Amino acid sequence: MRLPMLAVALLSAFAAPGLAAEPRIEEVRFVSHGATLSGSLVLPEGKPIVAGVVFIHGSGEQARSLGVARRFADGGIAALVYDKRGVGRSEGAYEGEQSVTGMNIALLADDAVAALETLATYPGLDAVPLGFAGISQAGWIAPVAATRTRQADFLLLWSAPVTKVSEEDLYSKHTADRDGPDRPSYATALAARDTPYVWPAFLGRDTDPAEDLATLVIPGFWIFGEHDGSIPVDLSLQNLRALQAKGRCYAYRLFPGQGHNNMAATFDAAIAWVTALASSASSACTGDTGRHAR
Repeated sequence: MRLPMLAVALLSAFAAPGLAAEPRIEEVRFVSHGATLSGSLVLPEGKPIVAGVVFIHGSGEQARSLGVARRFADGGIAALVYDKRGVGRSEGAYEGEQSVTGMNIALLADDAVAALETLATYPGLDAVPLGFAGISQAGWIAPVAATRTRQADFLLLWSAPVTKVSEEDLYSKHTADRDGPDRPSYATALAARDTPYVWPAFLGRDTDPAEDLATLVIPGFWIFGEHDGSIPVDLSLQNLRALQAKGRCYAYRLFPGQGHNNMAATFDAAIAWVTALASSASSACTGDTGRHAR
């Protein structure tokens, strides 16, 4: 799962001027597992706030994604972005060697929960839906986080695997993370192995977002690129459809010609989904808001 390049893309893709009135930016600090994490709350200026998000990083040493937050603010969505633990102005230890262990994903999920619960205390945000947004590795972190807080009203995820960590690892090793129109299916990648894939027990839980998503009653929206070579999109869609069949309010869009780093090209679709969710008296799936009572 390639992310150093993605970090550069996130900084540059949303840096274009002239999006709207300059948003208001406030420094934020919150504590998780004894570490003080540092971030920024980026607020729309000159327009009503329709929703709020905490943006969860992908893998790698990720600092706060201010460009992404500004794009959210331009769409009327308040965004809290923060430096990953051990990065930038955030305390704690950054885990680089074993970032997808069950223990580290759970720790990063707790960091995201602390961020969302901080966001929920901001004046004026008690009346709008709040959720987790994120990209790539956030596909494992956000569902875990959503099971640990009653503040999460929705999930919004880009290029996020709805597969076990082991399944994504097998796939991305086969493709070498290369995007393209000829990306193989998960079944092809699995069949190409000479030896069975064994998840090492010392890594803890082989995180499976489908297990966590099955326990949630909030809506979610996944954005995928048709040419993504970093995650098994076909298996992710299969698992989302299975969750839909069980009554979960999970939607997705597959964008032709897009790869793993597709946020700049697909952001309007994300804004439209959140705006529709915020303006609707009931969810499109069940007739219920799906929101946790606060």
